[in-house]
Amino acid sequence: MENPELGPDEEGQEPANLRFLRRLVTVLTATMIGGVLLIIFLIVMRFNDPAPDLPTEITLPGDARAISFTQGPDWYAVVTDNDEILIFDRVTGQLEKTISVQ
Repeated sequence: MENPELGPDEEGQEPANLRFLRRLVTVLTATMIGGVLLIIFLIVMRFNDPAPDLPTEITLPGDARAISFTQGPDWYAVVTDNDEILIFDRVTGQLEKTISVQ
């Protein structure tokens, strides 16, 4: 069997489904590139934020030693080797609460 020859109008045309898929792939590619650029931009902006202020000195009660430190907007906390969490006021530096961890 021989293939019928295509006329001059039919030679450059592609099926509608193929045209749709080509446009869909182009849109998805542009969306992915935009998303990656947005993520990179957000990471760069996040790392340019100034570091939070840390207290210069923390006085722990008794013979406790600090194991870890965390902070919130108006407080900071120290976990000690005595299985306690000490919560301090950020402005005054005074001990506000002691939580025992069992």
